[in-house]
Amino acid sequence: MKAIVYSRYGPPDILELKEVERPAPKDDEVLIKVRAASVNPLDWHFMRGKPFFLRLMAGMLKPKDTRLGVDVAGQVEAVGRNVTQFKPGDDVFGSCRGAFAEYACTSESKLVIKPENMTFEQGASVPVAAFTALQGLRNKGKIQPGQKVLINGASGGVGTYAVQIAKLFGAEVTAVCSTRNMDMVRSIGADHVIDYTKENFTKNGKCYDLILAANGYQSISDYRRSLSSNGIYVMIGGAGVQMFQALFLGPLMSITGSKKMGGMMAAANQKDLIYLKKRIETGKIKPVIDRLYPLNEAAQAIRYLEEGHAQGKVVITM
Repeated sequence: MKAIVYSRYGPPDILELKEVERPAPKDDEVLIKVRAASVNPLDWHFMRGKPFFLRLMAGMLKPKDTRLGVDVAGQVEAVGRNVTQFKPGDDVFGSCRGAFAEYACTSESKLVIKPENMTFEQGASVPVAAFTALQGLRNKGKIQPGQKVLINGASGGVGTYAVQIAKLFGAEVTAVCSTRNMDMVRSIGADHVIDYTKENFTKNGKCYDLILAANGYQSISDYRRSLSSNGIYVMIGGAGVQMFQALFLGPLMSITGSKKMGGMMAAANQKDLIYLKKRIETGKIKPVIDRLYPLNEAAQAIRYLEEGHAQGKVVITM
């Protein structure tokens, strides 16, 4: 089968489309014939080996796992002997390792059946981005109806899901994005939109009960100033400096006052995937897809995402 592989850390040019051995499912795994896979910042972080502490997991000098891609949608090709939820021929979507390939294996606990009214491209756009938005708002952010919630980076993959999920929880949502994306974020439910090219929301005197930072380069002290007295700041994306501040300074700052500061990484699980599936199936959440790329243009897809201007998700098709 064909797959995107990389043997060293670096820019998208290091990615290669190669013939590799097709994986075989373990007892609790499903083999998927991949129809679509989406690109996440996680992919280019692993590709570049940055921030450096990521190499503690991925390999210090070179990647332990040469495959990329964690969001998948496709058809079940085969199942392990202990699999009970799926059978060959089922259309599924969920999380896996090595999704940038013609076939991929993953645990049955990381998949759900794809609804008929969802395309494979839409299914592939869901897992990491929507998990991150849901868990950041609900689990870490403790979102409540009527709260004032600000989404920084509202037009990206995570941000477009976060705006819609925050509205489902009954929040008043302020979206921060660039000029060209303002109409789009309004169309998915944002109550207020701030154009970051013209206004710095951390200096306008307004405060929010919950700030979800899916992107942006403000310092953690700026975010703290923009929180209400018992507000919560959750960092789920940004530059290395923002990650460091949220993970290491955030807990210390949370001790000294009523405002809570920190970051998080999403965890794939079937329960949340079912939650998201049901709301997409009924039209309450709509995946936003910017561009489609064929598998042999995976490097271009990642390069486009790295530029930081994607409107919603970038998807690779087979």
